[in-house]
Amino acid sequence: MKSLNFKSDLLGVQDELLRFAYKLTANREEANDLLQETSLKALDNEDKFTPDTNFKGWMYTIMRNIFINNYRKVMRDQTFVDQTENMYHLNQSQDSGFDSTEGAYDIKEIHRVVNSLPKEYMVPFSMHVSGFKYREIADKLNLPLGTVKSRIFFTRQRLQQQLKDFV
Repeated sequence: MKSLNFKSDLLGVQDELLRFAYKLTANREEANDLLQETSLKALDNEDKFTPDTNFKGWMYTIMRNIFINNYRKVMRDQTFVDQTENMYHLNQSQDSGFDSTEGAYDIKEIHRVVNSLPKEYMVPFSMHVSGFKYREIADKLNLPLGTVKSRIFFTRQRLQQQLKDFV
């Protein structure tokens, strides 16, 4: 009798679990797979369920845990561990921009546009690109913070305008 109530409760929450699975996965097929895996896990662990407790909450917890474990497995499988001598792959430049003549031309064009700017715009922008914070630039150049921000903004706008054909 206990098994019959368990199975009827399991069938009764299938629609709600499917909606929850779809919210987790945002994919109809993956949601169906997650629902099936959750139902199988619940049936395998029927003896661990305590009667007269929140069955629906127990099922949601199983589904959430399966989803998290599957996500972690996917992330772990996609992680690349460089085991080459001297970590060759990690130390190799991935997207330096100079792998092709087109990338080198784009960099040269960017430098040409930046260098054609008036000095009061070029210097703050170059400092910002080099990693300086707005406040640091303002202090070094003895300029108000708002002036530094507006000059960097103006320079970005000008770069976008003049380099729109390269993007």
